[in-house]
Amino acid sequence: MQLIGSTSVVTTLNPSNPGTRAVDAHLTVRLAATASDVIAAQRLRYKVFCEEMGADLHRHDGRDVDEFDAVCEHLIVLDEALDKVVGTYRILAPWGARAVGRMYSEGEFRVHCLKPIAHEIFEVGRACIHPAYRNSGALARLWTGLGAYVRDHQVKYLAGCASVPLDSGSLNLAALRAELMSKHLAPADFRVEPIRGLQSLGDPAGSRPVAPALLKGYLRLGAWVCGEPAWDPDFDSADFFVLLPIERMAPRYAQHFLGARVVQ
Repeated sequence: MQLIGSTSVVTTLNPSNPGTRAVDAHLTVRLAATASDVIAAQRLRYKVFCEEMGADLHRHDGRDVDEFDAVCEHLIVLDEALDKVVGTYRILAPWGARAVGRMYSEGEFRVHCLKPIAHEIFEVGRACIHPAYRNSGALARLWTGLGAYVRDHQVKYLAGCASVPLDSGSLNLAALRAELMSKHLAPADFRVEPIRGLQSLGDPAGSRPVAPALLKGYLRLGAWVCGEPAWDPDFDSADFFVLLPIERMAPRYAQHFLGARVVQ
């Protein structure tokens, strides 16, 4: 299945830069169809997460590999001019989670409250963009592809961990947490518990929070934050568990996010 569509929703595209537009013309998004596609996605993840960010992950021959890869679908953005994977997003369907025995997020959160809807949750993660393509439409292509996948599979819930690097500062994290808890907190029935919680973050008074682009994208679509953040030792980040019931997606984005054309 190939996923093709518009690049609205969330974009870092600079329309005044003709070089950016030229690169975007060669970008396409689809699901990985071969082992080579998956390997290319894993190599990109290694480059971004391990080499650039210093994450302590499962490494194998210059790739980021874990037990979930074999049961996940891998969304990839390709620069067709170079035959190169420049963006990726991993999707764990409910049947994949059953095959492994858990969702990825269960390594960080106690999610027993989600058991009634576990068979309807598609978990996303390991999203990254090649550094040379972060001012292009690559991120928008990923959102477009994810939207097509959601529509094609009639997904009811998207979930995942949204990371905030701890090197962004404790005051920023404290201010961001306060804003998320006051404006985006999930109903009590959907609140998970962090396995490794964070210590007191201090008083955020007067601090203006800065959220990572991916988290902002989830929130714009209408996602909930399902409680307190967990510490992710592999990335040394604070992770918020986010849950997006597709039926409550913000109307201003729903048409764009779910409007991608799906080609079999």
